[in-house]
Amino acid sequence: MNADVEHQSRKPRSAYIHVPFCLHRCGYCDFTLVANRDHLIPQYLQSLETELSQLDGGVEVDTLFVGGGTPTHLSSDQLKQLFTLLQRYVRLASGGEFSVEANPDGLDQGRMQTLAEFGVNRISLGVQSFDDQCLKLLERQHRQDDAISAVQLASRYVSNVSLDLIFGVPGQTEDSWQKTLRIATSLPVHHVSTYGLTWEKGTSFHRRLSNGQLCRVAEETERNQYLFAIAHLSSSGFRHYEVSNFARPQFECHHNLVYWKGNGYYAFGPGAARYINGRRSTNIRSVPKWMRAVNAGEAFLEESECLTPEEKAREAIMLGLRLRDGIELEEFQRRYERSVQEIEPIALQRYLDTGLLEQINGRLRLTVDGLLLADTVTSDFL
Repeated sequence: MNADVEHQSRKPRSAYIHVPFCLHRCGYCDFTLVANRDHLIPQYLQSLETELSQLDGGVEVDTLFVGGGTPTHLSSDQLKQLFTLLQRYVRLASGGEFSVEANPDGLDQGRMQTLAEFGVNRISLGVQSFDDQCLKLLERQHRQDDAISAVQLASRYVSNVSLDLIFGVPGQTEDSWQKTLRIATSLPVHHVSTYGLTWEKGTSFHRRLSNGQLCRVAEETERNQYLFAIAHLSSSGFRHYEVSNFARPQFECHHNLVYWKGNGYYAFGPGAARYINGRRSTNIRSVPKWMRAVNAGEAFLEESECLTPEEKAREAIMLGLRLRDGIELEEFQRRYERSVQEIEPIALQRYLDTGLLEQINGRLRLTVDGLLLADTVTSDFL
């Protein structure tokens, strides 16, 4: 048994739960969700229990991540039902990380008390901006003051507050982005994720872009916004540990590190994607169709594939290069029984020669210039 087969044969120690409900679908969002269909929540919880019940005797995990959608769109009573259900089938190990995604709008003391009562110790807030004009364009339901109040409220109940922030928003100036980051670092926040706005096909933003109703931010502006985020967050005590992620010491997102290190994880709910024993599979994305299939005892997978050894290795390069520490080359060769150079010698040499990749102390990683082209560089290894 080679090292990777042995590694993948272990039971996953992480689980993701997808809660697909939101008050409103923002124009840039292509996640699996339904808006203004709260009447489906009881049936969703029933279907989720049916899916979870396939875990014979339940499982113990070190990281549990409840995402969406907006999990905190559920009422306090519905959240209690959800967490009681999870306690029955997905047991969090002592000292484990329990993350829940939330939006500032609708996050109240009652919900935060429920989260704390059930052991949630990390909350990821979809703030996106502290600029009201940007928030309006992004179709967010909250404003700057709401976001600040939500951070302060969350910090009273959980030990790790994370913010999601978006740059590259049409009309967003460098000054606006810098203000957002300065406000973020003035608050009791332990983790920040910064994402360039994406224009996914099928979203209203993509249609508006195609129709000329929206324009992309200039490439130079977006580049400067990202570089300012790196500089400002680093000087404010946050370690840049992944292309888009920054954390104070010991506050990295351990759940997401499972993904980036190519380890296995369970996943439940509509559109949820899992990786178990070298097989990737994804549930039906349509919430009603997923519920009907689960409740009828029918197959509810939309996609499933077993990765070949080379596919696993290529994917591990793509994911591992996202980490600022990069790939430990000897460990990679032991696990996958092939070197990075054997897998993609031409791309590797090209990016080393052009200064987008570097080898330091036995590790392969993106340079600062490489970070700006991370998606291009990493995709060449797939």
